[in-house]
Amino acid sequence: MAQAGKTGFLYVFDRVSGAPLWPIEERAVPASDVPGERAAPTQPAPSWPPAFARQGIADSDLVSFTPELHARARDLVRGYRLGPLFTPPSLQGTVVLPGWIGGAGWGGMALDSAAQVLYLKASNLPSLARLVPPDPEGPSARAGLVRQSTAAGDPPLSLPLARLPGLLGRFVGPTWIPVLKPPYGTLSAIDLKNGTLRWQIAAGDLPEIRRHPRLRALGLPPLGIAGAPGPLLTAGGLLFFTGGGRVLYAVEAAHGTTVWSWDLGRIGYANPMTYRTAEGRQFVLIASGQGAGAELVAFALPRGSGGSR
Repeated sequence: MAQAGKTGFLYVFDRVSGAPLWPIEERAVPASDVPGERAAPTQPAPSWPPAFARQGIADSDLVSFTPELHARARDLVRGYRLGPLFTPPSLQGTVVLPGWIGGAGWGGMALDSAAQVLYLKASNLPSLARLVPPDPEGPSARAGLVRQSTAAGDPPLSLPLARLPGLLGRFVGPTWIPVLKPPYGTLSAIDLKNGTLRWQIAAGDLPEIRRHPRLRALGLPPLGIAGAPGPLLTAGGLLFFTGGGRVLYAVEAAHGTTVWSWDLGRIGYANPMTYRTAEGRQFVLIASGQGAGAELVAFALPRGSGGSR
């Protein structure tokens, strides 16, 4: 039995006895500096496999595409508390990594039970954990402190790139770049026989950042995308996923090589599904969009192409 956590750890147990396959240790973690608060001195951490997502944040983790961006990232986090995994929320604000949607989310994992290989999507996006007095008229009025809700508008841990002219010459809003170095989302293959990482790739992309006029000349690789949706594994050895973006990918499970992709034209914040008709034709579906614009989009190999993978 395996459980991928928001911590970025994979917890693996014997499904009969419940004993961990690899020791889970109680490790010392940073203390709280909030007056009157006493945080747990230790947290459980698997000794193996290694973390599948990035844990904790330091200056060396800040985006550094250009010296100017790195300097701006430093300015953005100055005054906040940085540190390793399980650094507690604070009054001045703590940058936590993995953030609220990472490492693993509700999308879960895909398992090749024959090869005993696990495939999982992770998010590497920090969040700001700052404690503030509660709203005296709100539901938490009797609490001493509450986590500050993210205000609508600008992302709190992102940097704006320059506004650009859009259609008809009008200026559109800025492109936001996360304060952290990429990849912002990954897809990993973990061998459950020995707990080793077979491969890890950037899951998805943010072309609006890579192709931005201020960054285009850098030739950046795919950046990955943060999001909870997980992968679908087929018997033919293909992994289908969006990772939370608008592009559906097909990746070879053996090596992590992308063999096909399709821009859905709208966000595909869902796990792919598959079914086979009575005639033996296999379809892969993905839910895309939202509200009145939501669609189920289906894909299949052309008829007479030699069968489906």
